[in-house]
Amino acid sequence: MSQQQAQKQPNKKFKSAISPTREEDFPEWYQQVIKAADMAENAPVRGCMIIKPYGFALWENMQRVFDGMIKKLGVENAYFPLLIPLEYIAKEAEHIDGFAKECAVVTHSKLESDGEGGLKPAGELAEPFIIRPTSETIIGESFSKWINSYRDLPMKLNQWCNVMRWEMRPRLFLRTSEFLWQEGHNAFATAEESNADARLMVDKYREFAEDYLAIPMIVGEKTADERFPGAIATYTMEAIMQDGKALQAGTSHDLGQTFSTAADITFQDQNGDNKRAWTTSWGISTRLIGGMIMSHADDDGMIMPPRVAPVQVAILPIVKGDDNDDLFAFCEKIKDRLAEKNIRVKFDDSDKRSSDKMWATIKQGVPVRVEIGGREMEEGKLTYVPRDLGRDGKQTLEVDQFVASIEDILDRIQQSIFDRAKSRMKDQMREVDNLDDLHKIFVDAEPVLVMMPTSLLEDPKFEAIKKEFSIKTCCMPFAHNGEKVMVGKSY
Repeated sequence: MSQQQAQKQPNKKFKSAISPTREEDFPEWYQQVIKAADMAENAPVRGCMIIKPYGFALWENMQRVFDGMIKKLGVENAYFPLLIPLEYIAKEAEHIDGFAKECAVVTHSKLESDGEGGLKPAGELAEPFIIRPTSETIIGESFSKWINSYRDLPMKLNQWCNVMRWEMRPRLFLRTSEFLWQEGHNAFATAEESNADARLMVDKYREFAEDYLAIPMIVGEKTADERFPGAIATYTMEAIMQDGKALQAGTSHDLGQTFSTAADITFQDQNGDNKRAWTTSWGISTRLIGGMIMSHADDDGMIMPPRVAPVQVAILPIVKGDDNDDLFAFCEKIKDRLAEKNIRVKFDDSDKRSSDKMWATIKQGVPVRVEIGGREMEEGKLTYVPRDLGRDGKQTLEVDQFVASIEDILDRIQQSIFDRAKSRMKDQMREVDNLDDLHKIFVDAEPVLVMMPTSLLEDPKFEAIKKEFSIKTCCMPFAHNGEKVMVGKSY
């Protein structure tokens, strides 16, 4: 019985696959969804995570899509060292001040015996290395050598890598000491080009998040106190999770000449004059996976947007007895036909119970579950269940009809997931024009985000409200031309 059906029958208590539910304990529900979907787990190293094959397949799909998007913009991939000399970071005082408490430091070059059967650090380095928290400084050092003339500009580079930032309160995908991301670093001849690029990249993030991850975004500029260290402007996309908190899901920074000054990135212009370059940096990370979970998952587990789902269609044979060769062959043919259409399909011919296979696909959020028994095989049919609708969307179709319409089915699910999230986002937004109304909203403990005039940021009462309710400014949305700011609780 579906959750919707159970809700129509108040005398029957609905039992979800995930415990606790979202309403009972949202943070613990989030952890249990990840566990049930077998996406990741905590590592032996405090604050770090192990991304398991299903979770990493999702990241690979996300990476493949976005990598293609930025290459169309002329961005090239490169790779820079994990270890950054301390002197590089120290050149940009504001930058290192912003990251100092998060930096992991390498002070020794090797290990040696401690004489008691153990090991101890040895070979103390003359100058420590910083494990990259981000790469502006070391990439800027390379830019200073590679950029000499206006003909070398613009220079657009990206790297897919890991970074390290010590995290006091880790949570899988959302906040871990080590995480995976892409970081883009571009250099331009003028301030106008630099700012246009920073805005372009945050819009590309929005496009990626909305069109592929089905997460609606609010895009805007960070307030001065929330800017990236060293930036003259930080642009962000913010998503609203099911618990009413905002998630910073991707940022793009106009760095002005901050880092080009520190790294001495100069070029000779068309008139033969020496000029300093203008740079940007931009990044999204595995935090987006956490955003997908908190945007789409329900009390039965994950709901994967079809365009990035590791498995788009799962075929489950409903076996009876020991002789299932014909049924398996029938399923294999359907699998092959779907694969020919570039559908990511999995045929589960394991000896697990059918009910266990079914619940595994539900918990992992596979967009379409196909169930085929002996009768369907004889009739040349199959039964499919879309994850976004559950049993309420169950349909039986002829195999040819299903194969012909699978792209439309997946597109409908993709749109349905996005529409559901966007409708919820609208319900979670409030608007006020004074601080008394803002205070009342959070006194009432409404799990919402609030739009208010940016002029209220200067009122001393706002700082008191921020401290009282542990809220923050999220962004000044482009849609409001900087006249309003979104505030509330955030991850």
